[in-house]
Amino acid sequence: MVYLMKKFNMDQVSASNVLNIWSGVSNFAPLIGAFISDAYVGRFATIAVASVASFLGMLTITLTAWIPQLQPPQCPAEQQLHGHCISPSKAQLGVLLTGLGLLSIGTGGIRPCSIPFGIDQFDPTTEEGAKGINSFFNWYYTTFTLVILLTLTLVVYIQDSVSWVLGLGIPTLLMAASIVLFLIGTRIYVHVKPQGSIFSSIAQVFVAAYNKRHLRLPAEGQEFGVFYDPPLKEYVLSKLPLTYQFRFLNKAAITTKNDLEDDGSPKKWWLCSIEDVEEVKCLIRIIPIWASGIISFTAMAQQGTFTLSQALKMNRHLGPKFQIPAGSISVISMLTIGIFLPVYDRIMVPSLRKITKHEGGITLLQRIGIGNFFSILAMVAAGVFEQKRRNSATLHPGAAPISVFWLSPQLILMGFCEAFNILGQIEFFNKQFPEHMRSIANSLIFCSWAGSSYLSSIVVNVVHHVTRGHGHPDWLTNDINAGRLDYFYYLLAVMSAFNFLYFLYVAHRYRYKGQVGIEPKSEPDVELSSM
Repeated sequence: MVYLMKKFNMDQVSASNVLNIWSGVSNFAPLIGAFISDAYVGRFATIAVASVASFLGMLTITLTAWIPQLQPPQCPAEQQLHGHCISPSKAQLGVLLTGLGLLSIGTGGIRPCSIPFGIDQFDPTTEEGAKGINSFFNWYYTTFTLVILLTLTLVVYIQDSVSWVLGLGIPTLLMAASIVLFLIGTRIYVHVKPQGSIFSSIAQVFVAAYNKRHLRLPAEGQEFGVFYDPPLKEYVLSKLPLTYQFRFLNKAAITTKNDLEDDGSPKKWWLCSIEDVEEVKCLIRIIPIWASGIISFTAMAQQGTFTLSQALKMNRHLGPKFQIPAGSISVISMLTIGIFLPVYDRIMVPSLRKITKHEGGITLLQRIGIGNFFSILAMVAAGVFEQKRRNSATLHPGAAPISVFWLSPQLILMGFCEAFNILGQIEFFNKQFPEHMRSIANSLIFCSWAGSSYLSSIVVNVVHHVTRGHGHPDWLTNDINAGRLDYFYYLLAVMSAFNFLYFLYVAHRYRYKGQVGIEPKSEPDVELSSM
């Protein structure tokens, strides 16, 4: 956001739109990456190609900061405030968007595959392998949090106060080093072969159910021998029991005399197994829950756009010499998550477990719902403190701006929103999806971010055009002291409130996935506990 406004002379609405659209593309891309990985090339090749794309994208962005011809002439802050700067040329925008596009390709391959590829290195049917998976999750998220903290502090400080070339060049060099380290382990990795497209198996269930729409389903308790229920494929570790929700799909598994080939295999598009049908039901059940995350994440998305605009207008000094970079202010959310999660896991969950008798203290849907509620509180707090900041700036124009730490309440509340909502959704998707669909499960969380980015862009543009009147600027004008950013936050709070009511309705109707434990064929003496 800061780079686009300072170096590419964009107003805050244009910069916000570029970021929201790019974020949307980047967060939808993992769905495509998961499909390509699971169906055709496997996770290792997907990560390798995507890492190269990420490196080229970072290199391109770094060049836009390094080569003066790749950015418009620098513009004084006063001229930029009134929109009198020279805009970037089509060629300069083309280079910038090429870099962002390559980063989106990299994101599409790395995000859905990195966690599943790590899990592939362990054998979940053994006690040692199960412990290794838990350890991998812990190290992955610990490392991820540390990296974000370093990025929002050290790297952002270098970009803001030292040099954009150096600040962008450091992650570019680290990306190159990560590719080398990743490829060094090529021969020792466990390479799981792609299992074919799950999208085609999903489509087959709907087509088979439609082809057999005239058949009658057996009465409950009389299903024996009616449905096609072959032994599970070797990569499926737990069996889904037959359910009666969305019963019309059960017709896809009804066997008739014309459904089997001569070798006993089912005819494609005419017969599916119970497991195939129940996997599709899992997906259908999850979609309404997934959709509720879009508006909740729209509130979170403001941390990277208008919260930065607020920070740029506030006093960011710590002492007489050090000034906090505007891009570092969201570290408050990360610190909230880092402090709260251990307290939640070690103190709150055991206490809640004694009351609710639930393993996690509260259910995953309750955790997501609490996160949705915090998104409402965060936007209300953002509106209240933006009103305070604006009043201070307009009523006392000669006085020093108020401290940037007045943004802490909304950022702390947003940290609680992320701790409950995002981590709750990640765990929910991974537990409610079948094992071999977890690449898709991991990509769904990013699709929520993509939807929120596009929704945020739509809301910003509508507000920008609708609130502009004769004699007064719109709510989101470049000079936020003249605009009404607080009204925008209140609008998001109202949207989040309606979304919370929607979530309560769909969560009440949701039915958790059931499982039947399966004994490993190769190790009959080892019991595999159900998840």
